Amino acid sequence: MAPRGRARAAAAASTTTTRRASGGGESSKDAAPTASSSRGAKPSPGGQRGRGRGAGRAGKTTTARQSDVQPGDPLPPTRRHRYHPGTVALKEIRRYQRSWDLLLLKLPFARLVREVALDILPAEVGEELRWQSQAIQALQEATEAFLVHLFEDTNLCAIHAKRVTIMQKDIQLARRIRGAWGGVG
Repeated sequence: MAPRGRARAAAAASTTTTRRASGGGESSKDAAPTASSSRGAKPSPGGQRGRGRGAGRAGKTTTARQSDVQPGDPLPPTRRHRYHPGTVALKEIRRYQRSWDLLLLKLPFARLVREVALDILPAEVGEELRWQSQAIQALQEATEAFLVHLFEDTNLCAIHAKRVTIMQKDIQLARRIRGAWGGVG
């Protein structure tokens, strides 16, 4: 139950208690027999038990009254808004599906391409190598398309294993199923 519901339940219980104490309405002698009293039900030992939640809190009030708050008092800290689990993930999915721009940053990807080229090629050729921006952009487009396709297959492997979280073994299985070229060509 929400905190507001608890306060309402406590307020309703306190008004019921005050009506009984003040004797408003019918007395216990004048009251018509109820179904429980006509069957010979005995009152529970130990007073009023089993009234559900908030039975002991009927007389107490937990909310602050307006008269208790004075001008100049510090404001109570407000709770930050929190989304339900999964809502933010779904918003991110929709955002990335709507967008067409590249997901990897261009400069770090270009540095990585140059570094890999230096490792593969002989030293004298690698030092003199120059790259066109369109060539690096084409490599980045192909890389991102490959990775997105790999993660789609990885997600299917995880779902097949009755999981929602992808793991390293899902990526390995997806690559193994794809074969030597990895679904390219």
